[in-house]
Order: sequence, then structure tokens, then C-alpha cells
Amino acid sequence: MGTNSSLVTEFVLVGFSRLVHLQGILFSLFLSVYLLTVAGNLLIVALVSTDAALQSPMYFFLRILSALEICYTSVTVPLLLHHLLTGRRHISRSGCALQMFFFLFFGATECCLLAAMAYDRYAAICEPLRYQVLLSRRVCVQLAGAAWSCGALVGLGHTSFIFSLPFCGPNAVPHFFCEIQPVLQLVCGDTSLNELQIILAAALIILCPFGLILSSYGRILVTIFRIPSAAGRRKAFSTCSSHLVVVSLFYGTAIFIYIRPKASYDPTTDPLLSLFYAVITPILNPVIYSLRNADVKAALKRSIQKMGPSEI
Repeated sequence: MGTNSSLVTEFVLVGFSRLVHLQGILFSLFLSVYLLTVAGNLLIVALVSTDAALQSPMYFFLRILSALEICYTSVTVPLLLHHLLTGRRHISRSGCALQMFFFLFFGATECCLLAAMAYDRYAAICEPLRYQVLLSRRVCVQLAGAAWSCGALVGLGHTSFIFSLPFCGPNAVPHFFCEIQPVLQLVCGDTSLNELQIILAAALIILCPFGLILSSYGRILVTIFRIPSAAGRRKAFSTCSSHLVVVSLFYGTAIFIYIRPKASYDPTTDPLLSLFYAVITPILNPVIYSLRNADVKAALKRSIQKMGPSEI
């Protein structure tokens, strides 16, 4: 096993190599999306960091989420751009392992952070009198620290486990980055037990936070329906709508991609699905939170006014 595992020293990320005539267009498209993602999320981080009206626990978590999205998309897109520009699609074994680790690290951290944000909405709507106690600065820091720690453990556990398995060829990964399922397909021998362990671990890290989110929103909905006025119900629900959209986008694709056997992996359609949560979702988050959040829009307006002429 040790000998076989050393045979493959690098992988080839096939990705979009079949779309030979679209390499330039894809490069321009992904570069634009990446720059907008970084700029949009940096704007959210800057607004939350500097605007006094955005200092509640909800925006504390939103700032971390935006920073996460920058890191998350930076794990895959710059290397994809390099491959599209140069045509060189090789990645070393250690490079592949590092990419997988950081992608899982940031992805698992986001899973847990979205659960913390759901708890914040639950406390704000269902326990308003105890909100400052339930979501004190110390509690927020602890929840964020727990999310980062959980992400690090998931990334380290999955990556070390997969790259301890034997790779003896072929080395062509049918994807644009080192995703678990396509890399697992290249492992030599019977991997059914390994596959089951990975699926169970993925189910744990994805479904547990998702279950907490569903539980929080179940209680939130009960509380909202008890509000006597329609205006009060709309206001309460509006504070949750942005988070619900992000949760639906992120968990919808993550559950489909990770909680299934590798035999169902489709090298044609699955990379396109991965594009959705690895590239598209990070650019949508600042758009969702800025367009659907009155506080963020007001903060952005104040920031623009500070930079403009005094008569504005």
C-alpha cells in the first residue's frame, strides 16, 4: 500500500479542457465573477466594520461569512484561471491535498456559521428580552471559534484520510479542482468502506447544522404566526429572508454533492453543479444581503455620502 500510494505524484485537473474553443471566454467570465465576489464581500466586511449601526450579532456573523466567501472562492478560482490561461492543468499531490483541505475547511466552517446565524435570528425573534444575554459578544466569539475549529477538524480529517489511501493511476481528475468524489474515484482497490465513512462524516457535518437551522426556523415561524399584525409578521420575516436564501443555495447543492455514493458521480454535470456553490454562491451573498437588507443599504448610502461632496 505504501508503494502504490507513492506512484502518483501529481494529478491532472481535466476541468473544462474539453471546451477548447471557449477557454478565453471562460477565463474572462470566471475572472469577472471572482473580482466581483472579492469586491462585493470586501464591501460588506468594510461596511460592518466601520458603520456604528451594523454592530449587532447578526452583522458580526455576516462579516465573518463575507470573509469566508472570499477565502472559499480563492481556493479554487485563481488556480482555475491559471489553467485556463496557460493550458497547464497539473497539480502536485501535496497541492491537491492542500486545496482539498482548505476547500473543506472553509466549506464546513460556513455550514456551522450559517447555523450560528440561524440561532441569532431565533434569539432575536423568539427571545427578544434575552437577546443581549443569549448573543453577548463573548457568546458570538465562542460560536465563531467553534465554527472555525469544526471546519479545521473536518478539513484535516477528510484530507488526511483520503490521501492516506493508495493512488496508483490514472491521475486525471474529472473536475476543475480537487473535490472529494472525483479524487476518490482514482483510489486503487475497493474503496466501498472508505466511501461509506466519508459519506457518514459528510452527512454529520452537513445535516447536523442543517437540522439546527430547520429547528430554529420552525420555532421562528411559530412565533411569527403568533404576531397579531400583518406588518409585524412581514418585518419579522424580512430579517430572516436573506439568511434563508443563502442557506437554501448553499445546503441544496452541498447535500446533493456530498451525501451520495461515488458511483453516482457524473463527470459531465457534477463540475457544473460544483461551480454553483464554489463560484456562484459566494458572489450572490453580498448581492442578497445588500438588496434584501435595509440596514446594509442604509450603511452603503451613508458610506457613499461620506465620500461625496458635502451637499449630497
